[in-house]
Amino acid sequence: MAAAEAGGLRSGVAAAGTPGPAMGEPGPAMGEPGPAMGEPGPAAGEPDPPGPAAGQPEAEAGAAGPVVAAAEAPPPPPPLPGLRLVQQGAEAHVYRGLFLGRAAVAKLRVPKRYRHPALEERLSRRRTAQEARSLLRCRRAGIPAPAVYFVDYVTNSIYLEDIVDSVTVQDHINSVQQSGSDSSSLLALAEKMGELLARMHDEDLIHGDLTTSNILLRPPTEKLDLVLIDFGLSFISGLPEDKGVDLYVLEKAFLSIHPDTETMYKALLQAYAATSKKSGPVIKRLDEVRLRGRKRSMIG
Repeated sequence: MAAAEAGGLRSGVAAAGTPGPAMGEPGPAMGEPGPAMGEPGPAAGEPDPPGPAAGQPEAEAGAAGPVVAAAEAPPPPPPLPGLRLVQQGAEAHVYRGLFLGRAAVAKLRVPKRYRHPALEERLSRRRTAQEARSLLRCRRAGIPAPAVYFVDYVTNSIYLEDIVDSVTVQDHINSVQQSGSDSSSLLALAEKMGELLARMHDEDLIHGDLTTSNILLRPPTEKLDLVLIDFGLSFISGLPEDKGVDLYVLEKAFLSIHPDTETMYKALLQAYAATSKKSGPVIKRLDEVRLRGRKRSMIG
């Protein structure tokens, strides 16, 4: 009778849609978790699904970790004999080696993982091609720049002439200032830089990243034989605005990297104005760009 009453009770509760344990039937042990609300539990006699082994890292349990690590891996270096990494920048990795028996520099662009892959590929290819065009434009106009050996659009890398034993203008200025020697040679260097930039701008070529580290001095440095490098952000424009911004970027580099070089930059601008055929509107626009830069720094 007790069994019949228990069966009737179970059937009545089951009809209501909320099954419960039979009277006198042992429930789950204290502290043992039951199935989540609305989630079916395992069938009777079926073992629980195995979890990850103790001590197993999350990267092995999921697939996200290895994918992210692979995406952030640096691009492989180009296959050059005697290859060695000389500079690792935000835009590219620069290697030195031999290309067909000649001393060469390989510039390999670094993909930006935050961009869409199709957009990244389009931008990298466009900038690699523009850099090669700018270098060829300089050499046709008689402006010293490295020779282009080869352009690889598969890896977006460019192989250039290596200016052997050269030093950057930045290092040269720093060494002269630290040695305490006569700084009159720096004024002659600034005049040479102004003449070189005037010739480049008269070809309507905008460098895009004019700094003293992107201008080389061939040995011996007393000859002041300058070479322009790193045209990765260059473009073609005849607008005085773009040329003024180019000069303003160089001015900010002078003031931030080289202290007490105001007279040197003034000599550079005077040589630029005397050499360029289009210097009037450019110098005027440079003054306007300076005013905009001061307002931006004051406002923040």
